[in-house]
Amino acid sequence: MDNPTAEQGSSDVVESAVDSPAAAPAMKWYIVHTYSGHENKAKLTLLERVRNQGLTEFFGEILVPTESVMEMVKGQRRTTTRKFFPGYMFVQMALDDRTFHLVKNTPKITGFLGGTKPTAVPEREITGVQSNITEGKAKPKARVVFEAGDTVRVVDGPFASQSAVIEDVKADKQKIKVKLSMLGRATSVELDFSQVEKA
Repeated sequence: MDNPTAEQGSSDVVESAVDSPAAAPAMKWYIVHTYSGHENKAKLTLLERVRNQGLTEFFGEILVPTESVMEMVKGQRRTTTRKFFPGYMFVQMALDDRTFHLVKNTPKITGFLGGTKPTAVPEREITGVQSNITEGKAKPKARVVFEAGDTVRVVDGPFASQSAVIEDVKADKQKIKVKLSMLGRATSVELDFSQVEKA
């Protein structure tokens, strides 16, 4: 009677070894070319093909890095999404012949960066891309680029509808220092990018 129990125990060990993460193939990140403007469609098609071929264990995340950008359109503030790398996406995968051809033959995908011998992207660079995605969603950036000497029109706040000249640009903080006329005197004021538009 002890033997069936011992056999059951050994089969449990075999099953857990197969299910353990150590048995999963090692995945790395690769950069894949797509048709520009079709990155999201390529991502969805690739995910569908991976499922249909039963290769989900060979694929991890697929990133199409984007950020939120703010722009003024006809005096209205509007937030849209902009891709960091138009025409590219990042695919986490275990690269072998099957997975290589599955990706390469997916509609809207033209191939791997590096051609037939793609090189993996270092993990630290992917971590940087992921933090940029998170930051870009949390704090929308202005689509317009401002430079010292540019003339702008204030569209929001107590100085709305006044014209001003940019003295200094702090792009990392999304702020500008402008000189405008207040009560007949030139005054320097710090404003957010979102509070002005190019004149």
